Amino acid sequence: MKTTVAEIAELVGGKLLRGESGAELSNFAALDQADAGCVSFFGNPKYAEQLATTNAGLVLVPVEEVKAPESAALVLVENPVFAFDRIIKEFGVEPPAFEAGVHEAAWVDPSAEVDPAEVSVLPSASVLAGAKIGKGTRIGASTVVGENAVIGEDCEIGPNVSIREGCILGDRVIVHPGVVIGGDGFGFEFVEGRHKKIDQLGIVRVENDVEIGASTTIDRARFGETVIGEGTKIDNQVQIAHNVVIGKHCIIVAQVGISGSTRIGNYVTLAAQTGVAGHLNIADQTTCGGRSGVIASIDEPGGTYFGYPAKPLKENRRESMWLKQLGGLIKRVKALEKKSGM
Repeated sequence: MKTTVAEIAELVGGKLLRGESGAELSNFAALDQADAGCVSFFGNPKYAEQLATTNAGLVLVPVEEVKAPESAALVLVENPVFAFDRIIKEFGVEPPAFEAGVHEAAWVDPSAEVDPAEVSVLPSASVLAGAKIGKGTRIGASTVVGENAVIGEDCEIGPNVSIREGCILGDRVIVHPGVVIGGDGFGFEFVEGRHKKIDQLGIVRVENDVEIGASTTIDRARFGETVIGEGTKIDNQVQIAHNVVIGKHCIIVAQVGISGSTRIGNYVTLAAQTGVAGHLNIADQTTCGGRSGVIASIDEPGGTYFGYPAKPLKENRRESMWLKQLGGLIKRVKALEKKSGM
């Protein structure tokens, strides 16, 4: 990377508030890690202290009045996060270019619908009987696409992914390494002193523009479909059980677990390590804070919930305040008992 303050301002469509337009820049970094040759950004008020002490040569800011060292050039942009992303795309590590073709070390069953002129299948990948892969899609190394699975156009399927038989992925789906789509749901009945397996004969359907983080598992339905709605983004190490239905444009953060047959509405956010019990409904635009435990349905849309069991934010905060006051209350009760001779 070799550029100048003026060139960065032009690239992001920003306004240079101060600094030398010809000053050279050679890298990008977070506010607390940047040096005089770095571009950084201020996108969250939580980092105001880091902004005030940063060594960055240039900082993207959303407002003119900020506290930053005089040594830092400032460029005003509407959204520093997106503007910084534009810089990373221009100067960061480029993803490998798409090259159509089936590698000689890959296996594609003769009955699979894979056009070598439009699809990329990398080494040690396997595409099994009856599978269909849309044009512009790349299948990563050592990935397995199961029998009769369908993958749409312009998808990026990472290495060591398993897409099991019959599962369906839409267009522009991104699947990161180690994901398993369509493994058996956890279904057993205790019969005659033994756990008897219940067959899992449904599929997983992933709609357009979904992204699935590394080592996430999405179980196939016992019957029918497990569904991931359009535009939903799933972080790493998430577990989604059989017959779960997740709506459109949801955010599911790392280590969330969603039990079977639960239905998640549209625009729902489940923060890290949230657990959701089975056979529940979560209304549209609900937000559950980190480590929340949802054990009852949430029927009112638009609420924010925290804690275990998950409760509305105001109620959760009120109860937390009471708990903090409990120690003092006990001391006062003991003092009164002692005074009264009890």
